[in-house]
Amino acid sequence: MDRRQFLKLMGIGTGSLLFHPAFSGPALGQINRMTLATGPVGGVYYVLGGGMANVISKNVPQTEVTSELTQGSVDNCRLVHMGKTDMAMTMADIAYDAFMGAGRFKEMGKAQIQTLFVIYNNFLHTVAAEGKGIQTFFDLKGKRVATGSPGSGSEVISMRLLEAHGIHPDKDLKRERIGPTESAGALKDRKIDAFFWMAGLPMPIVMDLVHTPGISVRLLPHDKGIPNMRQKFGPHYFQLTIPKGTYKGIDTDVPVVGVSNLLICNQKMDEKVVYSVVKAIMENTKDLVIVHKEAEKISPPSAVVGSPLPYHPGAIKYYQEKGLKVQGG
Repeated sequence: MDRRQFLKLMGIGTGSLLFHPAFSGPALGQINRMTLATGPVGGVYYVLGGGMANVISKNVPQTEVTSELTQGSVDNCRLVHMGKTDMAMTMADIAYDAFMGAGRFKEMGKAQIQTLFVIYNNFLHTVAAEGKGIQTFFDLKGKRVATGSPGSGSEVISMRLLEAHGIHPDKDLKRERIGPTESAGALKDRKIDAFFWMAGLPMPIVMDLVHTPGISVRLLPHDKGIPNMRQKFGPHYFQLTIPKGTYKGIDTDVPVVGVSNLLICNQKMDEKVVYSVVKAIMENTKDLVIVHKEAEKISPPSAVVGSPLPYHPGAIKYYQEKGLKVQGG
């Protein structure tokens, strides 16, 4: 997304919440046009979010959903709160900060956001180029490292992880603030030595890297920092394992920090619209699996576990019909 497109998404040429069809429900014969904020090219959000937009458009009458390219979770929470996008994908820790008006959202105040469903778990990838003397996480000191793009949840979590290991991101690293595609390109061009990005499995740009001739990478384990992260920032973080064989050349399991992903909306969104959106996704996951295998994780039982936010009443209605009790908020 270029600057002009992003400014447009942030509000230029958009209407207020009061007259947005997603907040009032479409009139008879009217097409309800909505947007779903995803993430940057090269991440799973971008791919899977586009698939979800298509599934909703196909299965909810009078509805057209367009997926929007963004910088990631931080921007997405702001956009939903401001009513500049209808739905968004975000990491649970970032959503909680927004909901509480904490961290990068202090100036904005508490975000008016609620959960539709938990999507899947994110794995923090710490990708390091071979031949740079980086064997462990602590070897990142003094290296050229991309910590994620501004506005991304990946930048927030990578900074927290570095802090948990006693590494100062600005004093101990030569830091770049770029997204996943730019990071992969910079690593290929040997302009950086390592990068962070949070994503589901497999992550498209890592798949591309490990199949690029002349490029060899390793994934760094960083589970030792998780207790410190949980102690300081809350229980949103937990240990996951990137299984060996997920990527070419990765021959051992890699323990990493994980966090849940959510699909969120503004709390003013029409209850019937939310119900229809959740129903469309939950009952058509087979179409999403074709887009990305992480969609295999989407189901009503998993959708109600792992969100630190309250669920929207329209979503709760659907889950209650399935005999499920939400565990968010």
